[in-house]
Amino acid sequence: MAEQRTFDDRDGWIWFDGKLVPWREANVHVLTHALHYASSVFEGQRAYNGEIFKLTEHSQRLHKSAQILGFEIPWSVAEIDAACREVLKANKLVDAYMRPVAWRGSEQMGVSAQGTKPHLAIAAWEWGKYFDPKLAAKGIRLDIARYRRPAPYTAPVHSKAAGLYMIATLSRQQAEGRGYDDALMFDWRGQVAEATGANAFFVRDGQLHTPTPDCFLDGITRRTVMDLARNRGIEVVERAIWPEELETFEQMFLTGSAAEVTFVGSAGPWSFEVGELSRTLAKDYDDTVNGRLPNR
Repeated sequence: MAEQRTFDDRDGWIWFDGKLVPWREANVHVLTHALHYASSVFEGQRAYNGEIFKLTEHSQRLHKSAQILGFEIPWSVAEIDAACREVLKANKLVDAYMRPVAWRGSEQMGVSAQGTKPHLAIAAWEWGKYFDPKLAAKGIRLDIARYRRPAPYTAPVHSKAAGLYMIATLSRQQAEGRGYDDALMFDWRGQVAEATGANAFFVRDGQLHTPTPDCFLDGITRRTVMDLARNRGIEVVERAIWPEELETFEQMFLTGSAAEVTFVGSAGPWSFEVGELSRTLAKDYDDTVNGRLPNR
C-alpha cells in the first residue's frame, strides 16, 4: 500500500451526519459557515487497546462547547459515544487518535448563523506520540508565544472552539521556525497559561503547581493527572503563576489527549530537569490509559 500523506486522501471510514461514509467522500461545501466564521468545535481523544479513554467526558464537552457557541448538536452524548466506537471498529483500529468535530453548515452566509444546520463528523487514525519520543525523553524546548490567551469577557474561552486555536497555530509555527518544539503562552494579564495545545504543570519541593484555568480549557488529561497526583499524596496547587516565578520550579511537563504527559526541558530562558515526580506521573498516566491502573 502506498504511503498516505494527506488527510483528504486515505482509505477508511468517517462517521458523517449519522452514517459511515468513505473517507474521501467526507466533504463540506466551500461556503460552509464554519470555514468563514469559525463556528466549529471539536474534540481530541485517544483509544488505547480498543477502548477510548474518558469517551463520555469528551462527548459531554463537545456538546457543551457547541452550546457555548450558540448551537445544539442533534445527536445525544450516548449517540456520539456509540458513533465513536463505530468509527474505531469500522477502521479496524486499536490504538488511535480520534477527532469528533461539529460545525455550522452552508445554508446561510454572513456573520449571523441562525439559519444554518449543525453537522457532526468523527474520524480516527493511527497516530503515535505528539512529540518526537527522543526529544520528549529529555524534555522538549518551548519558545514564549507572542500572542496571549484572551480574557473570558473577550472570547468563549471555555469552549473547545476552532477559532481559539488560531493564535495557537501562529505561536507554534513561529516557535518551530525558531528551532523550538512548541510555545508557552501567557494570558491577557501576563500570567502563565498553557502551551499551544496542552496544559502546563510545574514541580517545586514535591508539590505540583498548575495555572488556574479561568481563560483556557480545564483539560480532561489535566484533571486525570491531578487525580493521579492526589492519589499518591502529592499536593496539587491551582493558582496564578507569573513568569518571574518560573525560575523557582524544578520540573515542568505538559498534559493533553494528544501530548499525554510530555516533559519540558526549557521554556524561554527557564530550564527544568526531567525529575522523578514527573516520570512517576507519566507512568501512572500511561498505566491508567492502558488499563493497568483503575480509571478514576
